[in-house]
Amino acid sequence: MPPEATEEERVMNLTLEAFADTIVPGEKRFPGDRAIAGAAPGPGSVAAGALELLNFDATGVTAGLPYLAQSVNDHAKSYAGEAGLELDDDVPPFVALPYEHRRELVRRLTAPGHPEKDGWVSLALFCNMAYDSAAHRHTAEAIRDGHPGLLALGYTEPDADGFWRFPRYGYGRKLAEIHPDTTESGSPA
Repeated sequence: MPPEATEEERVMNLTLEAFADTIVPGEKRFPGDRAIAGAAPGPGSVAAGALELLNFDATGVTAGLPYLAQSVNDHAKSYAGEAGLELDDDVPPFVALPYEHRRELVRRLTAPGHPEKDGWVSLALFCNMAYDSAAHRHTAEAIRDGHPGLLALGYTEPDADGFWRFPRYGYGRKLAEIHPDTTESGSPA
């Protein structure tokens, strides 16, 4: 987090990191990490760039992030009261929830019939996309930089010219010829 971040930005970023970590969990970045619960080995959504993707204007969710962070923190306070949990004051309420309670709260927020479901599902999808497609990065650069999700999924570097070629057909046979009007870059003319 940039040192010039305001307290409001710090709270929002910690909250969004905790939400992303609930969607694709990973290991803690350092021993006192509160946003990352450490619920899974290896890097998760946050290490894969979830905050960068969420803050990428093309997602359409960037303007709503402060509202979503505040809202999930409000839901966390209500949930904690319902579950009889006492939350630490040194981190935002959602961050203070133990992982299994974060997961349950997200399950409730994304469940059919929840009035805010669409917003939470969108946020969850982008957190997942950061890990499994690096939608905010050029694929070849992300792989070259060691993007954890793409590498976990088995992506390999492109050939020297920047294109991926596959020496064996995925279905065991060639499915179609390249259209004669296809450009050199692989785009339809």
